[in-house]
Amino acid sequence: MREYLVFTILLSIKIFSRLFYRVDMHWIGEVPPDPWRHHRLVAVLNHTSLYESLYTGGCPNHFLWRLARHGVVPIAQKTADRAVVGRFYSLVAKRVISITRERDETWREVLRTIDPDAMVIILPEGRMKRSSGLDAHGKPMTVRGGVADILETIGEGRMLLAYSGGLHHVQAPGDRFPRLFKTIRMNLEVMDIGTYREARMADAGHPRGFKRAVVQDLERRRDLYCPPEEGQEKGRLEIRD
Repeated sequence: MREYLVFTILLSIKIFSRLFYRVDMHWIGEVPPDPWRHHRLVAVLNHTSLYESLYTGGCPNHFLWRLARHGVVPIAQKTADRAVVGRFYSLVAKRVISITRERDETWREVLRTIDPDAMVIILPEGRMKRSSGLDAHGKPMTVRGGVADILETIGEGRMLLAYSGGLHHVQAPGDRFPRLFKTIRMNLEVMDIGTYREARMADAGHPRGFKRAVVQDLERRRDLYCPPEEGQEKGRLEIRD
């Protein structure tokens, strides 16, 4: 029963997004057959707003149904504890798990929840970028190592890297209400998890360096492939519609 409720909510967000925003999505590099199917991990880079669910406006319905049936979404305890926002985000996937910023039992619960059918959606940076370009503590945005734990747990399958163009022009942290009728942008890249893990292991040269290699690679890809934020210029990328 829960999956039908979750799917209805996701579909409602998608309709809202289509009505009030222009969702501009492009694929990077070679686009595989059925690029929205068979994903085990979806990593959204450049986390700027709690309104990132608006990107559902560019997702096909079968992807939203898979999220409703098999989605695993870790969210920050700080977000989960908020009365309205926390309740909303508890209903965006089959299993939504509140986590702290530590490698504690909450994080181990996420890893235990990853079964053979699971599709994990994660924001690897673990916190939001403020309008200054830094996090809430004035520090540069970095990728946290938990995404490497997930890659090792899943082992094989497809990974979708979603490079957000940022949503500060829609709703920046601290704003009360979102701005309507804006264009929101995202670039997408599909990768094979096994191939990606082998490449990062080769970069590391030793299993103990795997996590650092994943972090460095995702930060490099984020800085290279995220669309420019509103009012900013960025070099042109080879992307495909």
